[in-house]
Amino acid sequence: MQAAWLLGALVVPQLLGFGHGARGAEREWEGGWGGAQEEEREREALMLKHLQEALGLPAGRGDENPAGTVEGKEDWEMEEDQGEEEEEEATPTPSSSPSPSPTPEDIVTYILGRLAGLDAGLHQLHVRLHALDTRVVELTQGLRQLRNAAGDTRDALQALQEAQGRAEREHGRLEGCLKGLRLGHKCFLLSRDFETQAAAQARCTARGGSLAQPADHQQMEALTRYLRAALAPYNWPVWLGVHDRRAEGLYLFENGQRVSFFAWHRAPRPELGAQPSASPHPLSPDQPNGGTLENCVAQASDDGSWWDHDCQRRLYYVCEFPF
Repeated sequence: MQAAWLLGALVVPQLLGFGHGARGAEREWEGGWGGAQEEEREREALMLKHLQEALGLPAGRGDENPAGTVEGKEDWEMEEDQGEEEEEEATPTPSSSPSPSPTPEDIVTYILGRLAGLDAGLHQLHVRLHALDTRVVELTQGLRQLRNAAGDTRDALQALQEAQGRAEREHGRLEGCLKGLRLGHKCFLLSRDFETQAAAQARCTARGGSLAQPADHQQMEALTRYLRAALAPYNWPVWLGVHDRRAEGLYLFENGQRVSFFAWHRAPRPELGAQPSASPHPLSPDQPNGGTLENCVAQASDDGSWWDHDCQRRLYYVCEFPF
């Protein structure tokens, strides 16, 4: 019994001294780790400041990632009555290894790397710009070729239209002389289409002729017989190439020559011994009687007399063609 008590008296003080030593060592280790974390945060702040100054960026507050401090806790409770000791230890979790603060050489290397990247990007842009310039030149050349081809096509089409016009005029002239009335160096052909005087002239011109322009009484009598035979037993007015649009009373052919003879319609004269009428015949007055309202001349198909009409009236027409 005395031996056991002696052993407890020797061992318990040693255990108590060992516990206090362990607590002191842990507090000393925690103080050293906390100082290392603080030094790491200062290095990071210094490196961020150097990078902002080198890149010309405005100074700002960086993200704060405070390292978690680990506190080791030990609770030692000694109860004299029970003699029990409880120890709680917290094992610290070390964070990432501290990085050294950037040196001027690191900053220069970083800037040169960024400049090299920008230079490579500019080179790619120049290459693409050159490719675009080449493409634009090719498209310009292609457009010029298309314009030249379009010009050639337009010239060819114009030449084809001119050839077609000549062919139509030659065909009209041959048709007029084959189907119509040939008289000397002229051929007359009646058209049974209703047209205004200007439209009739245009259609005769497109076929290689003109509205009929009887130059003398012989041609006039031949044209009268032709129209009477073609339109009998009816009496249809037919446009001639005679008008006084330039000046009232100045009658011209379509070719600009002045008309040298006239075949105007006259009202029936009273029989011998009858009293002359003071008023003109209501159905067949003397021609011309339209004044400035009727400036174009049509020939009656029954007796070949001339009547003045409104140029916008739609009538048959007769064309003449050179032979």
